Amino acid sequence: MADANVVSVSRCESYEAERIWAALCRLIDNLGGISSFIRPGRRVLIKPNLIVPKPPQIPAQTHPEVVFAVARMVKETGAHVIIGDSPAWGNTRACLHALGVDERLLRLGAQIVQLDQPVRTNIDGARVGLSRVALEADIIINLPKFKAHQQLGATFALKNMYGCVCGLGGKEKAYWHFLRGHKQEAFCRMIVGVYRRLAPVLTIIDGIIAMEGQGPINGRPRPLGYLVAGADPVACERLCCQLVGFDPNTLPLLQAAAKMGFGLPASEPVQIVGDRFDGPVCPDFLPAVQTPLRFSLPRVFKSITRQLFILMKSALSGRH
Repeated sequence: MADANVVSVSRCESYEAERIWAALCRLIDNLGGISSFIRPGRRVLIKPNLIVPKPPQIPAQTHPEVVFAVARMVKETGAHVIIGDSPAWGNTRACLHALGVDERLLRLGAQIVQLDQPVRTNIDGARVGLSRVALEADIIINLPKFKAHQQLGATFALKNMYGCVCGLGGKEKAYWHFLRGHKQEAFCRMIVGVYRRLAPVLTIIDGIIAMEGQGPINGRPRPLGYLVAGADPVACERLCCQLVGFDPNTLPLLQAAAKMGFGLPASEPVQIVGDRFDGPVCPDFLPAVQTPLRFSLPRVFKSITRQLFILMKSALSGRH
């Protein structure tokens, strides 16, 4: 397994399946190969960024070709592949269906699951519901999308594992936004704590087409052309900052991680392997206009209503 400060970078300018596969193989080979992270027979949870049933042209979610390629790579090790998330709207199967990849994953032999069945777990002094599926997986691969974020500046690696929070009818994530959102550091400590508890062995970031502006949903596509991977999410986040010229010291999640002593210390350099780059590759990447982190009660109720509508629509469409 690669050292914590090693981050692999692979240039890939399109989502054509063959190019994705070649770029992913280079990316992981630079870290010692997939067999250095996974052993045959293990139950491997791949956690993509799924948030709302939208087609891949809207870069709010991990691209389906990246999800499929990672699932294929894990499958070829002889491991059992599980694809799971707890989207803010809809469910895992609905999001993968909108991305056009659910049937392909099933034919591959992957299991598609909803990250539910909350187990109350102590995270930074709070009893947080974490998915039993995630807690019982032998191995987790974190598969986020490269996005600007209107509440946290940007989300590259750490935030994606917050999708393993579940409970309260699927709205526990919104609940913690309401309860802890008035103190940014407290909320970020929770996110880092969730990541630390679940401990993915590998993070692979889809930055081929990123989302700039008002992410995590309403931003616009921005071609970036890179896959990024590493064992340490903080090192991966710092590398992603380099790609777009962000100051990592300004990102709340990295500030919280540093105070918690989690991840690669800021005093230690990130060692890049693979396709190196000189300076930001996208220096005019548009950041988000910041909005309050805390969700109001009306926003929570609106979210619940929208979730029920999407789930009912998905259920009805499944009958035809």
